[in-house]
Amino acid sequence: WDAARALAARSAASVPAARAASVPLDRAVGRALAEPLTALTDLPSFDTSAMDGWAVSGPGPWSVRPVKGSPRKGATGSRGADDLGILAGHGTVAPLPDGTAVRIATGARIPADTTAVVRSEHARTDSRGHLHADREVIPGQDIRPRGQECRTGDRLLPAGSLVTPAVLGLAAAAGYDELLTVPRPRVEVLVLGDELLTEGLPHDGLIRDALGPMLAPWLRTLGADVIATRRIRDDAEALCRAVTGSKADLVLTTGGTAAGPVDHVHPVLHKTGAELLVDGVAVRPGHPMLLARLASGRHLVGLPGNPLAAVSGLLTLAEPLLRTLAGRAPRPPYRAPLRDAVHGHPYDTRLVPFVHHDEGLVPLHFNGPAMLRGIAAADGLAVVPPGGARPGDELEVLDLPWAASVDGGCFT
Repeated sequence: WDAARALAARSAASVPAARAASVPLDRAVGRALAEPLTALTDLPSFDTSAMDGWAVSGPGPWSVRPVKGSPRKGATGSRGADDLGILAGHGTVAPLPDGTAVRIATGARIPADTTAVVRSEHARTDSRGHLHADREVIPGQDIRPRGQECRTGDRLLPAGSLVTPAVLGLAAAAGYDELLTVPRPRVEVLVLGDELLTEGLPHDGLIRDALGPMLAPWLRTLGADVIATRRIRDDAEALCRAVTGSKADLVLTTGGTAAGPVDHVHPVLHKTGAELLVDGVAVRPGHPMLLARLASGRHLVGLPGNPLAAVSGLLTLAEPLLRTLAGRAPRPPYRAPLRDAVHGHPYDTRLVPFVHHDEGLVPLHFNGPAMLRGIAAADGLAVVPPGGARPGDELEVLDLPWAASVDGGCFT
């Protein structure tokens, strides 16, 4: 099983890399960075106030100074009733003389020679216009110094990191208008079988197609663009035309990978000159999955027709292949302890749906090859070695995409 996953990733690495493209920030989400994200500016780019309050210089009490030009028309008095102080977005302000204070807003530029910012709720003014602090003032308090988060040229994220909404925000703050990213690989899904219904209740030997609705959104979470989901009857010629005519980077088929009378995937691959890279994997469910390199140089992943077996094939072969094609950094494997014993296959790896509990991984029932009830409630799949596992054993974990941690690791 692990050898099949590694082979899928290596095979994708042999494909000429898609040309990276600079795209506007609003089009970059869901792609992978083609180069490290480095800061184009210090963050923050100048000393800023972390709070609404008073910028003060030297020890208190302080004489309150109005900010030149800030009082509104008609204001009276030395400060003016409508003196708003130093606001965010305003330009350079004059240095603050020792013993004085000015109002300041969160995010505003700190005047030179400022000792600290005193929060509004921690200060009071007397009748003579002097400001008093209600607690000790520590030099530098509530000031975000220039470069606190990063300096110009610092590496914020490595190449291969997934562009998430948070990454867009970081990139914008760091000065980017565009990001150099890897295009998402294109996938075409071919759902095979005469017995499949697209609506209504099962009847007369026909069953609902569970994979057609599931695979496209799942593939998108793996970094792919699904260009089509097509239903192909049990017709070898129709399958051959669909496979050879596809312009997708990956063709994904469901069903037809065994050796039954209407299992046409192997004969079609042989007829079209495809190279069979993986023909069955020692894993349950899903052992009749396959991976082939088509004559065009593109790939085909054949998933078994049973739903949970198809999920097994998706995570075993399609996920590492798509991750490489999409330019995403490999997700470091991790292990977690098992709370309950789980039976194993005598010779093969088992993939078992589980949920995370404080006590460890809890295997779920309804984990047969044709069942989706377990995986629908799961956080991921636990990799159970041949022979099974006992409580306390640490198992490798395959998180489901919607439950997975952020790609690219931690850079705090």
